[in-house]
Amino acid sequence: MKLIHLVRFSLILTFIVVMLGAYTRLADAGLGCPDWPGCYGHLTVPNEQHEIALAQSLYPSLTVEADKAWLEMIHRYFAGTLGLVVFAISVIAIKTRQLSYLLASSISIVVIFQALLGMWTVTMKLMPIVVMGHLLGGFTLFSLLAITHWKLQANERTDMPPQTSNNNGLRLLAGVTLLVVIGQIALGGWTSSNYAALMCTTLPICQGDWVAYLDFPRAFELIQPKQESYEFGTLDYGARMTIHVTHRFGALLVTLMVTALAYRLWASKAADFRKVSISLLIMLVVQIALGIGNVVLSLPLVVAVAHNLGAAMLLIIVLRTNYLLWQPESLTSTSASLYRKENAHE
Repeated sequence: MKLIHLVRFSLILTFIVVMLGAYTRLADAGLGCPDWPGCYGHLTVPNEQHEIALAQSLYPSLTVEADKAWLEMIHRYFAGTLGLVVFAISVIAIKTRQLSYLLASSISIVVIFQALLGMWTVTMKLMPIVVMGHLLGGFTLFSLLAITHWKLQANERTDMPPQTSNNNGLRLLAGVTLLVVIGQIALGGWTSSNYAALMCTTLPICQGDWVAYLDFPRAFELIQPKQESYEFGTLDYGARMTIHVTHRFGALLVTLMVTALAYRLWASKAADFRKVSISLLIMLVVQIALGIGNVVLSLPLVVAVAHNLGAAMLLIIVLRTNYLLWQPESLTSTSASLYRKENAHE
């Protein structure tokens, strides 16, 4: 199997793992198995009478919920498979020198750290900073694998189009937009891990005198006081509402930045950039609709999971924009010619 095909498989697998992680978290199944990497001392969910008896002896205060436990274990099985695939990619890439050592090793390092975060998510009983870190780790791996795929695609090209003129203004806008999207994803993870998604049930902001409840110091205390469990959240209404409101304002900022970036890309007249511009706007509209749906429909599981996946896709499209801007050789010859002609008038 060619390395690029293995990378494509890993991208599909990562998307599935992100989806399963979101579904597990939103279905309140993050502690479906109280230990790691097994489940109540088993490699699968205990279902035989003697297995359930052993589970109850190990965790007398807990009740085995098979549906939640299976959600968690299926997520672990897919994540474990992804880890093996990523390690294989790293080894092959280093041996064949198809990728830089830095990129090839980085994806494996991220997988190892993701496994640790997965373990800490369970052992630290859904501590919000760990849950958010696990989410960001998944998105980081998805991004690195996407870059890996693009680089392997570039290596296979036989037609190398001419270089395009630099556009530092557009690069700056794309870079800032990427940072804003990453920040909004982190806010989304913080909102979810603190169970703050339903703290505001009206649009566009919150119901009542919401300003009086704002509590930023408590809302964004990353290392929260030690609790027996953080499941279902430990913050009061004011802190959770503050997190939710901040996430909504973050969505407004993302909308402005992505729209501005899409406009600039379209105005460049480069075919590749115009394709990305359309993708950005479509994904932005979908994300806004899903975000509104979460509020109006009281966070239905399918919509909430789709909102997580939409964030991943928006991140990849913005990342792709940055990649194209810093890798002008990836433009087609026609796009490169149009782009040079446009910038000649600036």
